[in-house]
Amino acid sequence: MTYDPDRHHRRSIRLKGYDYRQPGAYFVTIVAQDRSCLFGRIDAGVVHLNDAGRMVQTVWNELPAFYPGVLVDQFVVMPNHVHGIIILGNRATGGRTGPDPGDDGGCAVQAEGNWQARGSGQARGPGQARGPAPTGLARDTMSLADVVHRFKTLTTRRYADGVRSAGWTPFRGRLWQRNYYEHIIRNEAALDRIRRYVDENPARWDADEENPNRISS
Repeated sequence: MTYDPDRHHRRSIRLKGYDYRQPGAYFVTIVAQDRSCLFGRIDAGVVHLNDAGRMVQTVWNELPAFYPGVLVDQFVVMPNHVHGIIILGNRATGGRTGPDPGDDGGCAVQAEGNWQARGSGQARGPGQARGPAPTGLARDTMSLADVVHRFKTLTTRRYADGVRSAGWTPFRGRLWQRNYYEHIIRNEAALDRIRRYVDENPARWDADEENPNRISS
């Protein structure tokens, strides 16, 4: 199925029987609960993140540092949702080993070459991974759902801290909607199209279906 961002990014399509631990690139969209605009605003097609939005960006950038086998690519924080590309690879070479800050106690078709993580569309942090994602599949590789869960857990915890200590806008029940959208990126051409979609997303905010005040066409 050809990727159509306007048609596909609003609902999840899970491939029956597909192993979402497979190395490859995945496009994800994660939306705030109640579509609440908690992370900033957009003026004239330019994103202006608040402290909460910058926190979300930082957590995304730090994923490769804490989770071996995970690389992050193009990413944008919108006022009430995020779009990003996650690249899964071999656990042995995906990042440094360290404490798991998200533990409380996919492309998929293997590419004919290595996927190249270009980096986020917004500012990158020191944890931003660069370089190719290996194509070997380690038995303990994180799944796409694992990565999204850790991202949600980390951002929720830090946002709740911001509510308590800095007066951030409280959220109702949970920070993020329960589900998320994912799209398997099957080749470099699709990867480039989705990178452009992520880059250009702020310019389409007025008509975005996630915008509570969107302008209908």
